Amino acid sequence: MDDYSRNTLMQYINPKPKDIEICDVTLRDGEQTPGVVFTREEKIAIAEKLDSIGIEVIEAGFPVVSKTEEDIVREIAHLGLDARVCCLARSVAKDIDVALRCDVDFVSVFIATSDLHLKYKYHKTFEEAESCALDVLDYAKDHGLTVRFAAEDATRTDVNVLKSIFRAAEEHGADYVSIADTVGILNPSTAHYLVSEIKNTVKTKVCIHCHNDLGMAVANTVSGAEAGAFQLHTTVNGIGERCGNASLEELLVSLRVQYGIERYDVSQLSELSKMVEQYSGIPIPRIKPIVGCNAFAHESGIHVAAVLENPMTYELYAPEMVGCKREIIIGKHTGSKALKGVVQKMGYDLSRDQMCTLLDRVKKCSEAKRKVTCERLTEFIRELE
Repeated sequence: MDDYSRNTLMQYINPKPKDIEICDVTLRDGEQTPGVVFTREEKIAIAEKLDSIGIEVIEAGFPVVSKTEEDIVREIAHLGLDARVCCLARSVAKDIDVALRCDVDFVSVFIATSDLHLKYKYHKTFEEAESCALDVLDYAKDHGLTVRFAAEDATRTDVNVLKSIFRAAEEHGADYVSIADTVGILNPSTAHYLVSEIKNTVKTKVCIHCHNDLGMAVANTVSGAEAGAFQLHTTVNGIGERCGNASLEELLVSLRVQYGIERYDVSQLSELSKMVEQYSGIPIPRIKPIVGCNAFAHESGIHVAAVLENPMTYELYAPEMVGCKREIIIGKHTGSKALKGVVQKMGYDLSRDQMCTLLDRVKKCSEAKRKVTCERLTEFIRELE
């Protein structure tokens, strides 16, 4: 990592996230994106790529959904990956039985804890829901499972109530407690506060699972990590219900650039992103950070001229770091110096008058909303000769 990429303000942040692991939930929460279904082959390919990047935990699915889903989760659990494999379970004993048949490394047992969910989804009191969840937690532990105890809609739950159920989960042997920001209501300040409060309440490892309804899922996850969250949840391309989850590629590169956490092979992110784009049918926005096609594209004349001399002037990190390539766009905002650099790289040596004529043609073409491709630029140059 080039020193220019380091955020010099990071030296004033204390503590920095250090002791963390990533749990990618693309195969479960990502597949809950409306209209998205991954085939067996697609799920295996995604799991293997996540593993090769170095992701520590892969949530392979929700096996009680169907026999096919159960079979796929079991197959992923038996792939021999370095990553640990987990699955989701409701606070229902039969879900634990299915998880046991899948032979996963651990299970994530969830229960909604907010008054809103208790009243309108469960039609139960908090005490009834808690009793049910703890019974299932006991059942899972009695059968030798590692358990992540997740509070759904935790961020709209009274903090003291959340502390109480996490303390109870710890007493019943939970290996992790998980804060689920189910509707994406957190901001970085509240994420930091909430994780800090839970960290001060239990000794169990804390997880944070953020949704992106306000566009802050990655920022909230990073803030939670700074406060001491151990397990950080992500999906590839940020897919997921409604507005999606914290984006894996954005989180990994943020951890690398801002905190020097370099144990993940981010050079494979572009390939993984394109894979999930194809399998999910959800196009990657052009301006998507890290993997969008505009992430390393430059058109503005002043910018291009500087980038041709030193890319770090307008790039936080090299595109090759994440498996991408730089693109110089010729268009309305292109200046003479930038255009000359592009033309020379194409192998042409034009006079000053020819360059002026070419620049004029490029701007007119662009203003007519016609893309100036390399082929079109070559055509313009040949017409000057």
